[in-house]
Amino acid sequence: MYLRIMLIPIGALALAGAGCATEGPSPKAELSRAHTLVEQADKAGAQSYAAADLQRAHDELTAADTADTAHKYDVARSYAESAAVDADLATARSQAGEAQKAAREVNKGNDSLRTEADRAADATMAPPAPAVVTKPN
Repeated sequence: MYLRIMLIPIGALALAGAGCATEGPSPKAELSRAHTLVEQADKAGAQSYAAADLQRAHDELTAADTADTAHKYDVARSYAESAAVDADLATARSQAGEAQKAAREVNKGNDSLRTEADRAADATMAPPAPAVVTKPN
C-alpha cells in the first residue's frame, strides 16, 4: 500500500516533467521576425488594402506574446509564425493594391493624352475656313 501511495506522486511528477520537456526553446527569433513583418505591413498601408489580414496578424502576434510570457513556447512559436505569414500576405496585398492604383492612374493619363492627340489631329485635318472677301463700300 505504501509503495502504491509513493508511486502515484512520482508518476505525476514524471508526467509533469515530460510535459515541460516537450516545450522547445523560447521563440525569440520567430517573435522578432513576426514583430518586424507586422510593423512593415502597418507602414506599407496594408490597412487600406488588407485590413482583415493585418488585424489577424496583430491578433496572432498578441497571442504569441501572451503565450511566450506564459512559457508556452510551442504555442507562441506557432502564433508568431502565423502572424508573420499573415503580415507578409497583408504587405503583398497592399503592394498589389498600390500597383493597381498606379496602373489606373497611368491608364487615365494615357487616355487624356490620346484625347488631346485626337483633338490636335482633328484641328490640323480640318479644311481651312473659306476666305471672306469684303467689298469696299
